[in-house]
Amino acid sequence: MDKLRALQYFVASAEKRSFSAAARHFEVSVPAVSKLITALERDLRASLFDRAAKGLTLTADGEAYLDACRPILEQLAGADAALSGAAGRPHGMLVVGAPAFVAQSCLLPALPRFHTRYPDIQIDLRVVNRLGDPEASAADVFVLAGWPESEDLISRPIAQGRFLVCASPGYWAAHGVPQEPKDLARHQCLLLRNPGSTVLDLWRGDWKGKDESVTVSGWLMSSHRDVLLDAVLAGEGVIRASDLTTQAPLRSGRLVPVLLEWVLRDAPPINLLFRPKNRRTPRVRLFVDFVTELFLDLQAERDKSLTKLSSSERPYWYQHSHGRASAAIRRL
Repeated sequence: MDKLRALQYFVASAEKRSFSAAARHFEVSVPAVSKLITALERDLRASLFDRAAKGLTLTADGEAYLDACRPILEQLAGADAALSGAAGRPHGMLVVGAPAFVAQSCLLPALPRFHTRYPDIQIDLRVVNRLGDPEASAADVFVLAGWPESEDLISRPIAQGRFLVCASPGYWAAHGVPQEPKDLARHQCLLLRNPGSTVLDLWRGDWKGKDESVTVSGWLMSSHRDVLLDAVLAGEGVIRASDLTTQAPLRSGRLVPVLLEWVLRDAPPINLLFRPKNRRTPRVRLFVDFVTELFLDLQAERDKSLTKLSSSERPYWYQHSHGRASAAIRRL
């Protein structure tokens, strides 16, 4: 149990006489507040609230505990303010969790600008694909692709990717350019295995007003997107990739998109997540603002002539265990 967060939720719930009001204050779910306060009561072996339809009422134990907790939280807030104001500018270590392909293609090119603005903030950039990854417990901020869910984190979608079917100019010259989606069945389509171990071999979208899905295959699959991208750039096959994380090779012409009328589905959004207790920490707040601005710029720079954006609706296979996405749809 996070004792500090439990105390913060308890004090807010007591002052507002409502779990839902406390949840809105901390930008978390009502179950997250209720669960942590229940754990606190279990740890204390005391009931802090009388819960009724009209709202919360402190018990005698709750009144005494509230009087004891308030000075502690006020003292901690004062210590945080003193530390954040030290030396007159933001400083300290910031741990950022992101998938390798997001870190390399989007964050790393921009981080020197962040360092120039805030030279006293150190960045510890860790590879995190999912909130359950081992490195995730240390992160202050996450920049994740997909549809992550957490009751304990503030989550903001900051960009919507769109899928493009791409290969190198040499590959298209050697193997021909597909004229419609079904032509991909005769191409070497290199496949991503997502963090849930599903091979994403079903490419689906809207083609000239009709739903068009193709089960693709190829000689190489990997859970590391950049392994596939390097192979594609070397002329070894075709990739379905988000334009937000492949802007450099698209601009240079090393990647050439095809089937531009095929509006592909299932492209993951980019999400910014951080812990409620850190939202007022200057280095966290500054990084959150910087990354939000960065992805707004990346979306503005994208080639709007390529294809339309598709919905960011979560695919049916996202949180289910399937060997292949194409097998999952056959079970529906």
